[in-house]
Amino acid sequence: MEIEKLFKEYRSWKKDMGLLEFELSRFRGVPYEDVIESMCLSQPQGERVQGGGASDKTGNAAVKYRQVKERLDDDWFDYLLGRYQAVKEELEFFEYAVGQLSGRLPEVVRDMVVDEMTWREMAEKYNVSETMIAKYRKKALAEMKELYMIREKTAGRFLLE
Repeated sequence: MEIEKLFKEYRSWKKDMGLLEFELSRFRGVPYEDVIESMCLSQPQGERVQGGGASDKTGNAAVKYRQVKERLDDDWFDYLLGRYQAVKEELEFFEYAVGQLSGRLPEVVRDMVVDEMTWREMAEKYNVSETMIAKYRKKALAEMKELYMIREKTAGRFLLE
């Protein structure tokens, strides 16, 4: 993943994670209207057999409805949970990587990315020029890129074994 993109999208990821936590905490499944719409738009699967009375059709429709609803609920929950886990993992590694930076870079990056301080505010806080803040940022990006490369290499080794 491009490290600069992480710097820019950190706040968005935090919001996304909060929304996913909210959705998972109040998960109720797919709304009934969506299930009915899904059933009306889907093609029949399997052979069509004529026969049976109205009660068979009603019973079959009820069973089919329950199966479709359960499948959609499972798929939706799995999607939400998978997305939540992926975002959480990326955020946790990003925050870990920031903590591994050298010198005062962890504090500078937190001010820049998490607290969204302007370069001018940071220059005043650290008693340096805005040019120096740019150098800090560049150095932090280089160090984080190295950490992400190590992470990718480790994952690659795992997949090859």
